[in-house]
Amino acid sequence: MTTTLERPVTTTVGDLMKYPELQISDDVTADIAMDILQSSGADHLLVRADDGRCAGLLTRLHLAPFQARSWYTERTAVRDIVLDRAPFATADMPAANAATAMRSRGLDRWPVVDHDGHAIGLFSC
Repeated sequence: MTTTLERPVTTTVGDLMKYPELQISDDVTADIAMDILQSSGADHLLVRADDGRCAGLLTRLHLAPFQARSWYTERTAVRDIVLDRAPFATADMPAANAATAMRSRGLDRWPVVDHDGHAIGLFSC
């Protein structure tokens, strides 16, 4: 008689992530980013760098200082706005570890990237 040891099933970030709907380039200006958020009804945008890699997650809260819509807003690129940047979650990361990291950083959502740094999803807990 042989017995096999079964490994406990660990839920990963990849099992729970959602695919990002809205993505913008980091050279988009703050006023255009606000227009995209307002017209879509979304509360966040995934930001990509020039090379296509994930640069962060932009939320309405990050854009709050730009609500006045001045000349400054028209010239400020998203890459110059302070937002949460790397490190990001990976699909093979245990979901419990990701949730702990998110809580410690005060995040509601966390970009999920492949091993080359390209965004493949968003994780929320």
